[in-house]
Amino acid sequence: MLQILKKFIFQRFKKSETELHELNYLFWECTTRCNFHCLHCGSDCSQDSRYPDMPFEDFLRALETIKDKAHHFTIAITGGEPLLRKDLEQCGRELRKRGFGWGIVSNGYLYDEERHKSLLNAGIGALTFSLDGLEAEHNWLRNNPNSFECVMKAIDLVVASPRINFDIVTCVNQKNFGQLAQIRDLLISKKVKAWRLFTIIPIGRAAQNPDLSLSDEQLLKLMDYIADNRNKKEIDIKFSCEGYVGCYEGKVRDWYYFCRAGINIGSVLIDGSISACPNIDRSFVQGNIYKDNFYEVWQNKFKPFRDRSWMRVGQCATCREFSKCQGNGFHNWHDDKQNVLVCHNQKIENALRDRALKK
Repeated sequence: MLQILKKFIFQRFKKSETELHELNYLFWECTTRCNFHCLHCGSDCSQDSRYPDMPFEDFLRALETIKDKAHHFTIAITGGEPLLRKDLEQCGRELRKRGFGWGIVSNGYLYDEERHKSLLNAGIGALTFSLDGLEAEHNWLRNNPNSFECVMKAIDLVVASPRINFDIVTCVNQKNFGQLAQIRDLLISKKVKAWRLFTIIPIGRAAQNPDLSLSDEQLLKLMDYIADNRNKKEIDIKFSCEGYVGCYEGKVRDWYYFCRAGINIGSVLIDGSISACPNIDRSFVQGNIYKDNFYEVWQNKFKPFRDRSWMRVGQCATCREFSKCQGNGFHNWHDDKQNVLVCHNQKIENALRDRALKK
C-alpha cells in the first residue's frame, strides 16, 4: 500500500514539475574537440572538430536572459573534453562572479595537480570522471593506452578535496560487465563516494559496435547488482536516468524514473543550438542563441519534451507502462522516431520470463 501511495504522489510531482519546467541544470557544450576517440561516443567528437570552441561571451549572453534563476541552478561544462580549453578557469571564475555554480564532465586525462589547483581557485563545485573498467577494458573503450593510469591519478587528486561534489560514471558493456565487483572495490579503496552506472545506447559510434550493448539477461543482472549493493551501502551506487526499469523502480535509484530533459535540464550546444540533454537527436533542437532569446525559448517551446503523447508509437503505442515511462529517455528516439531504440523494461521482462522458463 505504501509503494502505491509513493508512486501516486510521484506521478503528481512529475506533472507539477513539467508544468512549472523550472530550469535548474544547464549543459554547455563548450567544445567538440577531444583528445580521445572513444568507441561509444554519441557526439562523434575528435581532435579536429569541424566547429570552433564557442566563445564564452556568447554563452554568457544566453545566460543573462535567464529570469528568476532557480536556487540550485548548476552549469555542467561538457564537450568534447572541456579541459582542452585554456580559458576554462576564466570561464568558471566569471560564472561564479554571477552566482552560477558550475562543474565539468571529463575523461580525466589532462587533470594533473596544477590543473586541480587552478580549477579549485576558479570555484569548481562539481566534477565527473569516467571509469569504464579495469585497465585493459577502460583503455579499449577510451581508445587510449594511457587513459586508465591518468584517470587513477586524477581520482586521487579529487577525493582529497571534499568541497567538490564528485562522482564516477561507468558505461557498462560486454567487456567490463564481469568486472563490476572489482571496479566497485577499486573505487571504495580510492575513497570514491558516488558511482553511477549507465548502459550504452546504440547511437553515434556505439551503433557500429555490438560489443557495447548488454543482452537482456545482462541488463537484468545489472539491476540485481545495483539493488544488492545499494542495500550494502558501501558506496552510493545508482543506475543512471537513462530509462524506466519496471519492477526495479525504487530499487536502483534514489527515486522513481523521471526523464527531466526539457523539463529541468537544458543545453547550449557548440553551434548555439538550444536543446535538452546533449547527444539527443538534433531534430529536437528548439532554437539557437545566435538568433533567439534563450530564456524565451526555454519558457515557450520544448513542447515535445513536456507533452510526450507523440511517443505513443511503435511498441509504446499499447504499452501498459507508458504513464510511468513516457517513452523512455530521449536518447532512445532517433531517425524517423517511429519506435524507441531501447526499451529497458521490455529487456528486463524478457529476461525474467526466460529465467522462469528455465526453472
